[in-house]
Amino acid sequence: MSTPAPRRPMHTRRVEYRGYLRDDGLWDIEGELHDSKPHAFEIQGEGRWEAGQPVHHMRIRVTLDASMVVRAIEAVMESFPHAPCPQALAPMQRMVGTRMGAGWRKAIEQHLGGIQGCTHLRELLYNMATAAFQTMAEVSFAPPADGRPPAHLGKCLAWDFDSPVTEKVYPMFFRWRPEAAGSPRRPWEQAADAARPLP
Repeated sequence: MSTPAPRRPMHTRRVEYRGYLRDDGLWDIEGELHDSKPHAFEIQGEGRWEAGQPVHHMRIRVTLDASMVVRAIEAVMESFPHAPCPQALAPMQRMVGTRMGAGWRKAIEQHLGGIQGCTHLRELLYNMATAAFQTMAEVSFAPPADGRPPAHLGKCLAWDFDSPVTEKVYPMFFRWRPEAAGSPRRPWEQAADAARPLP
């Protein structure tokens, strides 16, 4: 990255994910969010926070089975700015039974969206799926038994069906195309399109 203009730090958000294989064969994915500022500040009518004191400190543990279905969920708020915030913890149980995969964000919005939940807890949940994918690599990277390609193929430039990475790692799916017409074009073909003026 280039050297930025002189600047003053105003806010720090730390987000960390950790994944574990449990002795009972299930998987725990944990997420933690921590917000603080390098200076003291006040929220009118709510209180004062000193420099470095967390205004948000929240943690989530999601327990998954090998199919990436949520078997249990636990969330805590160790620091929060408003008295009603902890009321958003109980609705988190609605996520039990959902699956981390296609439709994960939609399920979060359905069960915890808007005033049903907490913005920061939702943000932690969104990216827990990618952390779970990496944690459960031996499961998530394996081709499904029905012969379909793994779910991550076709989702980024490196894992394009026509990429050299796919050719090396999944040669059986190199240049694979879905049966339905209208499959997306390769990323580098899109990038190579000449700019055309609008009519």
